[in-house]
Amino acid sequence: MITSQGLQQLGFNKDSYVLQNDSDGTDTYIKEWLSEQPQPSVADIEAAHAVWQSIYDNNQYQRDRQYAPTGDQLDMLWHSIDAGEFGDTAKQSEFYTANKAVKDANPKP
Repeated sequence: MITSQGLQQLGFNKDSYVLQNDSDGTDTYIKEWLSEQPQPSVADIEAAHAVWQSIYDNNQYQRDRQYAPTGDQLDMLWHSIDAGEFGDTAKQSEFYTANKAVKDANPKP
């Protein structure tokens, strides 16, 4: 199957092609090739999509991490500094424990 992710993995940007679904919506094809470079084969696009999918899947943990909004994190950090939480006590601060919990729940593979 032809995908924009496969084409982008091969180095083509969205200005290089126009994709269209067939009449029953089950397959995608290149409607128009706009690049000066040769159009890659379907097999090359599918192989590149497999590489893209592997990278995407291996980075799922990054998408799963739901940190507090930046403003909330800065507020937690300010309160930790204001309370004098440095050194070993810094690891007991709300800022540290909130972010550590997110990292522990979604470890890097």
